[in-house]
Amino acid sequence: MTLKFVVMSDLHLVREGEVSMTLDTAARLEAAVEAVNARYADADFCVLAGDLADLGEAEAYGRLKTIISQLKIPVHITLGNHDDRPVFLEAFGAEYAGETGKVDKVIDLKGYRIIILDSSEPGRVDGVLEAAQIDWLTVRLAEAMDRPVIVILHHNANALHIESDSIRMLEPDAFIAALKTHPDIRQVIAGHVHLTSTAMYRGLPFTTLAGGHYSISFNVDQPGVPFKRLVGPGQMAVVVGTEDRTTVLFEDFIDGNDVIDVAE
Repeated sequence: MTLKFVVMSDLHLVREGEVSMTLDTAARLEAAVEAVNARYADADFCVLAGDLADLGEAEAYGRLKTIISQLKIPVHITLGNHDDRPVFLEAFGAEYAGETGKVDKVIDLKGYRIIILDSSEPGRVDGVLEAAQIDWLTVRLAEAMDRPVIVILHHNANALHIESDSIRMLEPDAFIAALKTHPDIRQVIAGHVHLTSTAMYRGLPFTTLAGGHYSISFNVDQPGVPFKRLVGPGQMAVVVGTEDRTTVLFEDFIDGNDVIDVAE
């Protein structure tokens, strides 16, 4: 019995006729949906891991609903720092908010528990998990001691030695402590940083995907050096889980790395 699912992140949808960082993000999401339907229609579900809308606008969420309705697989959603939770809930329904008040969710399927966390906090670019979420996470992990767990959220908790380390989850200790109560955390998957990375941090496996918006170039341990915003790739992750292994593959549904600009 094999679990297979897709993760998309950083969609940054805008209103009709607008672009974000010169990019037609609706067209990019449509390309991602076409890729999933063509190659991963056998997947169990798709997770949208935040930054769904560039400015948290109702019209952008309406466009999102229209586009993802074309997916042939179920969709689960959480939010990122560009999102507006009340506007999102108005568009998608109050039932998307979990008992924590944020857009948190548990999926149990094919011998795995997948925990989706909303790390967005109004007025902040960095990631935040509130005390109620940590308590909720700890209980959800305790319920699943008999199976592997994958956690998905928008913000990365681990430093990447690049400029965006200033906007990661800056206070990850409680999150890490909760995760370490479970013996088999297979992956912690995030978006946010617009690049692909893997890491072991405090004995736990962390992954980021580049997502659907612009990607970036970077200089390792040189945070003062300007980074380039790039047209591509548009990237999603494909996660495959069996009893003895969990694999994260990266699918570039848009290729290309033309420079948009250089951020000073």
